[in-house]
Amino acid sequence: MCVGLDPDLDRMDEAWTRGVSPFVALNRFGQAIVRATAAVACAFKPNLAFYEAHGMAGLAALEELVGAIRRDAPHALVVLDGKRGDIGNTARLYAQSAFGWLGGDALTVSPYMGRDAVAPFLEYEGRAAFVLARTSNPSAAEVQDLRVNDEPLYRHVVRAATRWADGLPGTLGFVAGATDPAALAELRALAPTAPLLVPGVGTQGGDAEAVVAAAGDGPLLVNVGRAIIYADDPRAEAERFAAALRV
Repeated sequence: MCVGLDPDLDRMDEAWTRGVSPFVALNRFGQAIVRATAAVACAFKPNLAFYEAHGMAGLAALEELVGAIRRDAPHALVVLDGKRGDIGNTARLYAQSAFGWLGGDALTVSPYMGRDAVAPFLEYEGRAAFVLARTSNPSAAEVQDLRVNDEPLYRHVVRAATRWADGLPGTLGFVAGATDPAALAELRALAPTAPLLVPGVGTQGGDAEAVVAAAGDGPLLVNVGRAIIYADDPRAEAERFAAALRV
């Protein structure tokens, strides 16, 4: 299980935000979630937008968060959720920021601009790029399910990204939403050994057992975010989801 860290100050209990700066609120909240869930999480996924929105204070809190994960959950991967995707020279700097400055283990990447936008993230040995394939948001089908040569576009993306990764030292993975188990199963068939990052369990309605069944035997990170971090008891909620994934 991967715990998604999407800290929205407007959704936090006032005990976290009253009378303190955004840096302090983000820092306290994020580190408390890490400590509460470290025993059952194999990864944490900070959503970069929820930190970048607060400027330098947010970036400082993000840096502190990554340090806290390394300290309090040294077994866990840090998956940075930024959905980066730009031309090659810009992508190289995004990769340098994610894997250098922040020291993340993985980053979510958009494939819309082709190989130029993905390959720089795969030049880091021991790091991973999770390429968006079939995501969990309601309007994903508007683009990802478009028919190209009589099959959905996301299938072409998976095959193309697999070619782009050939010969590069990094690990290629894919983002596949929990809300469409059939598409998830198709994606696993196309990429039987690739790690899959699966958002959408919990608040978005994805079913943990259906995800595990559809994803088969390949490596799998099932992300649960808001359902855990805004729960009255994040530790208990994390343990409940972790148990549901042990099938």
